[in-house]
Amino acid sequence: MGSGGSKGLVQDDGFGMFCGVFDHSDIEACGAWLQAETIVQSRAGARHLMQYAAVRQFAGDPRLLSIARRFLGADPIPFRATLFDKSARRNWLVAWHQDTALPLRRRVDVTGWGPWSMKGGVTYAHAPAAALSHVVALRVHIDDSGSDNGPLRVLPGTHLRGVLSDAQLEGAVRHIPPVECIAPAGGVVAMRPLVVHASSKADSDRPRRVLHVEYADDVFMGGGLELALA
Repeated sequence: MGSGGSKGLVQDDGFGMFCGVFDHSDIEACGAWLQAETIVQSRAGARHLMQYAAVRQFAGDPRLLSIARRFLGADPIPFRATLFDKSARRNWLVAWHQDTALPLRRRVDVTGWGPWSMKGGVTYAHAPAAALSHVVALRVHIDDSGSDNGPLRVLPGTHLRGVLSDAQLEGAVRHIPPVECIAPAGGVVAMRPLVVHASSKADSDRPRRVLHVEYADDVFMGGGLELALA
């Protein structure tokens, strides 16, 4: 799926690539305020960025909301933002996996949710497939992404298989050809949490910064569970 598709809700492969969403000045401004904020970074980047007003404003940009709406079919609500910062100095790989943990305002023991954990003072639980189907992540590329600087790779359609066991995950990796999600600066890659994905270490000195913003069609997940701003 790409930016030339239907403007309404679409049947997707678990991801989508959209070029030219933001122009050079937009991306320069984004990089500047990410640099200016007192963001404490780990080796891979920084999490829980929705505490910053500039990030919340950016996440609410109509261009991002329009893309998220195509996947969710409802007014999207940004609830979590993460910076991934891969470079020659900060180089790392991510093995094939699904994203199943969601930030929640408080713990409520509901069947299908868990195990529970705390990350940076935020409560998290691994969510069932039904809840994760209401979420999409938009990865805004601050730098050009290419095959040489550790881009996102996905296994198309795997988001429709539910939460996979280790054996099911290994089977998917063996049998489904991966797709590299390459985008220039200003491009956006959309990704379902349950699409199996990975990224390799960078083979070049070119940086690859990505602002990863997650949206839901509702903050209320049922059973008294509510998404937290993270």
